[in-house]
Amino acid sequence: MNIILIGYMGSGKSYIGRKLAGGLNYGYLDLDDYLEQKEKKTISEIFSDHGEIYFRKKESAYIKELLDGNKNYVISLGGGTPCFAGNMEMIKNADHTKSIYLKTGIKTLLDRLYEEKEHRPLIAHLKEKEDLEDFIRKHLFERSFYYNQADIIINTDDYPVDKILSHLKEKILS
Repeated sequence: MNIILIGYMGSGKSYIGRKLAGGLNYGYLDLDDYLEQKEKKTISEIFSDHGEIYFRKKESAYIKELLDGNKNYVISLGGGTPCFAGNMEMIKNADHTKSIYLKTGIKTLLDRLYEEKEHRPLIAHLKEKEDLEDFIRKHLFERSFYYNQADIIINTDDYPVDKILSHLKEKILS
């Protein structure tokens, strides 16, 4: 089975994904890393050189490739991946695949993302904390329709990672 982690940037998809994969004895893939390897460019360079539409097309093609070819992987998606090109429908229709939404509140996301915004091209230009909060709030509203289609939804606010992992394992294996 493949486990697909979705959620907003800063929700812990990569961190929890690595830990979950280790605990299940699965492989781990980050879609952004996979895309960068395949394209031989960083995400920022892809956006800069080719634009968002090109990026979203490639992102969709690579998620299909991963769903078709790999088994027993935990795959972390980019925050916007489920919202474009029918990707969430593709994930829902994939055989032997469970999707998990790591639902994280605005305050938690704001605290995490404000400290690392220089490393995230979509928010690097936002200087004030209030502007970042508005940006997050708007995106969560727009994306919640897609995120909430996940097979499993787990709230990550105020829970230690080990508790999140044990809850996820229980849900996945049941």
